[in-house]
Amino acid sequence: MKGIIGRKVGMTQVYDEKGNVVPVTVIEAGPCFVTQIRTADRDGYIAVQLGFGSTQPKRLTKGQLGHLNRNQLPALKVVREFRMRDGSTDVSEGQEIKCDVFAKGERVDVIGKSKGRGFAGTIKRHNFHRQPKTHGASDRERAPGSVGATTFPAHTWRGQRMAGRMGNARVTSQNLEVVIVDASKNLLAVKGSVPGVNGSIVMVKPARVRRGH
Repeated sequence: MKGIIGRKVGMTQVYDEKGNVVPVTVIEAGPCFVTQIRTADRDGYIAVQLGFGSTQPKRLTKGQLGHLNRNQLPALKVVREFRMRDGSTDVSEGQEIKCDVFAKGERVDVIGKSKGRGFAGTIKRHNFHRQPKTHGASDRERAPGSVGATTFPAHTWRGQRMAGRMGNARVTSQNLEVVIVDASKNLLAVKGSVPGVNGSIVMVKPARVRRGH
């Protein structure tokens, strides 16, 4: 089973064997515990449920504590599921998972929640052009313009690009190279950026689409 939950630490840079500067994101990956294994017969799909991050038992509900106590696990703050595409699981409930499930040079996908930008207009959110400032449009330069059709269909089309909440959504950074694996400190470093603010929760999985070398 390859997959782990972590916490984004921040970005830095390292040097490769050729002396080139490589920008990396450091992730505090694990240790995680297998809290449950989903099976096709019982749950309708195959997945491994992992828990990460310690917390106080009083911050969990009795149902959550009972779920963890089945395998004598500590109070865990974050629980996520990893679907098994090949339909097999090579772990057992209660097992500890560390960042050394990945190796240097592997390609991974990192899933997180992007930074929230609040309510944004169409120029910032969708890169619209502004309208002319002259010819009586002194207060219309950042307006979105026409958003609907005429008599037919007499309403705004579904999916029309308009102002609204920007960011704060699930985002996947694909095909990132693992640069550093430090199991003693539970640290992974991947080349490039990953979504979210420093300290946010991320999931690291094997890359689904592999590109590059």
